[in-house]
Amino acid sequence: MNAVASYLQHLAAERRLSPHTVAAYQRDLTNLAKLTAGRPLAQLEVSDIRGAIIKLRSRNLSASSVARQLSSWRGFYAFACRRLGYANNPCTGLRPPKAAKALPQILSPDACTQLLDGSGQVAADDALLARDRAMFELFYSSGLRLSELVGLDLHDLNLQAGEAQVTGKGNKTRIVPVGQKALTAMAVWLPFRLPLARADTAAVFVGQHGARLTPRSVQLRLNRWALRAGLNQHVHPHMLRHAFATHVLQSSGDLRAVQEMLGHASISTTQVYTHLDWQHLAKVYDQAHPRARKKS
Repeated sequence: MNAVASYLQHLAAERRLSPHTVAAYQRDLTNLAKLTAGRPLAQLEVSDIRGAIIKLRSRNLSASSVARQLSSWRGFYAFACRRLGYANNPCTGLRPPKAAKALPQILSPDACTQLLDGSGQVAADDALLARDRAMFELFYSSGLRLSELVGLDLHDLNLQAGEAQVTGKGNKTRIVPVGQKALTAMAVWLPFRLPLARADTAAVFVGQHGARLTPRSVQLRLNRWALRAGLNQHVHPHMLRHAFATHVLQSSGDLRAVQEMLGHASISTTQVYTHLDWQHLAKVYDQAHPRARKKS
């Protein structure tokens, strides 16, 4: 087994990263080989890695994309030096290019209400509408990632306690609260699910053929739902997670609690929502303060 294959096996078997993440590491290491004219990875030096970074930047690749690739290369060489006897880590001392932090797009509380209430009542035979409402209420209620939502199984739900157990990044589990509107929507959806779901799936959310719903299906359904609700902006699933975090932070001011509910390993990741909160306050100030309003 070659060095890259050993590393990828380590990521999948020992670190238990998702197949999607492992594939991303593989692409980054394949790209490194291309950028260094196919030279053996064990022979690369700092100047080679620096040259690869320069080539990436010359292609107008964003700083965050370059930083991600350098992180993949650095992880590989740390593993190779520790496990495979590589004598040299050519990534030592190299810093990724700084990227401007892009603030996530969110929906206002009014937009969330319009989205979730804008499709009317669920008819007695409308299983898909009941499922979608339960999905999107749960998204906004609990701040889930898309992968966490589609991976949710029946045994993960405790509707009596108003909570759910979700499996996030790094296969880490956490308990999240489920709000009253989401509980109500789930109670409407679950009887529809019973005759629809295949016997071999424990998934909470299933498609028309009874199998676990795919992330792409959720994205398409949310787009359709937003159109039906009359929202004049593109809505993607992660916007509901961002909205959850921002609205809870605005109401409570408790950054640590939001970090726990989102499942962030570092509070620095959660702090982006404090900037969003400040943007909101600054906008209110500009519109309301006599000394801030522009003269007409």
